[in-house]
Amino acid sequence: MQLDEIRKSIDSVDDKIVELYKERMSLVKQVVEAKKQSGKATFDPDREKNILLRVTENADADMEIYIKRLFETMFETSKAYQTANAEEFSELGEKIDGALKAGMKKFPNRAKIACQGVAGAYSGIAADRMFELADISYFKNFDGVFGAVEKGFCKYGVLPIENSTAGSVNSVYDLMKKHKFYIVKSLRVAINHNLVVNKDTNLSDIKEIFSHEQALNQCKKYLEQFPLAKITPCSNTAVASKMLIDSGRRDVAAICSRECADLYGLKILQNNIQDSDNNYTRFILIAKDVEFYENANKISIMTTLPQNSAGSLNKLLSKFSNLGINLTKLESRPIVGSGFEFMFYFDFECDIREKSVKNLLVELDNSTEQFAFLGAYCEN
Repeated sequence: MQLDEIRKSIDSVDDKIVELYKERMSLVKQVVEAKKQSGKATFDPDREKNILLRVTENADADMEIYIKRLFETMFETSKAYQTANAEEFSELGEKIDGALKAGMKKFPNRAKIACQGVAGAYSGIAADRMFELADISYFKNFDGVFGAVEKGFCKYGVLPIENSTAGSVNSVYDLMKKHKFYIVKSLRVAINHNLVVNKDTNLSDIKEIFSHEQALNQCKKYLEQFPLAKITPCSNTAVASKMLIDSGRRDVAAICSRECADLYGLKILQNNIQDSDNNYTRFILIAKDVEFYENANKISIMTTLPQNSAGSLNKLLSKFSNLGINLTKLESRPIVGSGFEFMFYFDFECDIREKSVKNLLVELDNSTEQFAFLGAYCEN
């Protein structure tokens, strides 16, 4: 056969596959309806396993694996189709429905906010940019911010989640597993670091430098000019600045924002000392309850995957791909005390009001050992 003739034959087979696939998906829809009436779960792993054993039983050895992969792909698209049309119940689904019934709210102008550190911290700067009138209370650590929101002392909390240069703020990610909260807004803030000192201090006098670990990482190249200086990590850049002014020392510097230097009356020796001009930190605004505000365009979740299950991450990713959802972040963090188990964090772009999106979240909530919906929110 000539190449053109072979291609025509392939086209003919493809057309038959499409018709058979449509017929199969029509039957899948009937399965969804039958499961609704019987109250059975949408996902049946034993059924999938039995199908794979049946369709590969008489296949040639060199084709078995390819047939298996073909049917696994069909299973994933079938589940995506079922997810888009199913109505599974979960407590999460009830919360999302309740928040949606309240409508997409207009973002408030004022609120009581919890931030980590002291006045002048970048989190406080982010809070002031999110709200026209931000009543800020400062807490010693990130755990205190989560606690203030959970206990209702503050309506919202502002936390740094990742930096374009230094990466994720791991301590915040780790605390996400401990606390119950929802992200309601996200904001990227340009971070411009400055080397500040007490009056009468010169560059040659510096023997120690205070700052937050993330800021120190963002200024690594700049700090190479101080090979003998002691680098002292602090809980916050504003805390570092306060330590500097309180010490009264003339041989110490701190790395902080211009706003912080102005607040504490410190002298800026050098400005914009970060290694990258494109240096941004992403801050999240958290709340105790599920709330959706206008222009919510991003969702964050965290979940574990089945252990000792080959291709489990790929199967999870295919759920998003089959619904046309764009993932913008995927990161894993080890779960302390669990051997080699990891928690996975996802950010993706979509509209929480879409039925298929809510159904996907409910499916994940019902089918994974640990799952948390972190919120649907607007990112600026």
